[in-house]
Amino acid sequence: MATPVLSTPESVKHPLIASPWHTLFLIVAQGLLSFRSKMQASHAHVLGDRIGLYERTIFFEWLMFALMILGVWRYGSSVLTVLGERWRSVGQVFRDIGIAVLFLVVSITIESILGSHGHGGGDNSTTQFMLPHGGVEATMWVVLSITAGFCEEAIYRGYLQRQFIALTKNIPAGIVLSAAAFGAAHAYQGFQHALQIGFLGLMGGILAYWCKSVRPGMIAHTLQDVLGGFIQH
Repeated sequence: MATPVLSTPESVKHPLIASPWHTLFLIVAQGLLSFRSKMQASHAHVLGDRIGLYERTIFFEWLMFALMILGVWRYGSSVLTVLGERWRSVGQVFRDIGIAVLFLVVSITIESILGSHGHGGGDNSTTQFMLPHGGVEATMWVVLSITAGFCEEAIYRGYLQRQFIALTKNIPAGIVLSAAAFGAAHAYQGFQHALQIGFLGLMGGILAYWCKSVRPGMIAHTLQDVLGGFIQH
């Protein structure tokens, strides 16, 4: 008699990598930071203090990343579950760079069709104020872009997307929920811009799931933010 083939449960294929309570804490913390960012951006706008705004944003991006890693570590999961397997050859590095550049071209094309101007730009006053002016601010903008590309992709695509897939036991739902959280975290830039960023998060989530790594997304995210800061001028 033939032995029946049993399908692997979603909870086994896509296990939790941290406590659900930790995920809730991280979402609430990110929501509070988003509200704080709106207040700080308005305050910095009045004072004209872009450097201070960049420094605070960089600090809190890394703080959220550290809190995320702490939750993963305490749960007994490997950090590699968030970042993906290490590069093992130069060929893998160039492969991810190539995927990132192709993804960047596609995302910019789609944004152009939708009438957007990229993650780093926008037509509201808050977003316009954030763009760098002068050499020092340009350097800080690049540091901010690298920070955002690394930390946000790790948190939203590496951590939250995995957690949402595990909790809902549904891959599309996990990707959509992560993208929604990503867009909501940028609500201080205005509703329309947050919606566009959420759509980019959806594309990035599909890319991360397909690649089984957030590294191509990190590279694309960083490049898009860097270019957005200079092209807008």
